[in-house]
Amino acid sequence: MKTPKGAITVTAALMLGMFGVASAKLPAPPPVDPAAAEAAKKKAAEAAKKEADLLAKAQDRVADRYKKQKGGAPAAGKK
Repeated sequence: MKTPKGAITVTAALMLGMFGVASAKLPAPPPVDPAAAEAAKKKAAEAAKKEADLLAKAQDRVADRYKKQKGGAPAAGKK
């Protein structure tokens, strides 16, 4: 079965059109405000510190429970 020439032409045109869309340049990102970037950085650092503190407390609770069940001494330095 032969493919009609029109179908090949249409397929080639669609492929070229998709290539043109895919290779189009995106506009430059908006300039970043240094003050806003610094504030976001501080906020992220505070959140990370808080998460680390919560994780440490949870790990201490788990260790204490394990030691109680196994007959060991509880962890020192509990806050």
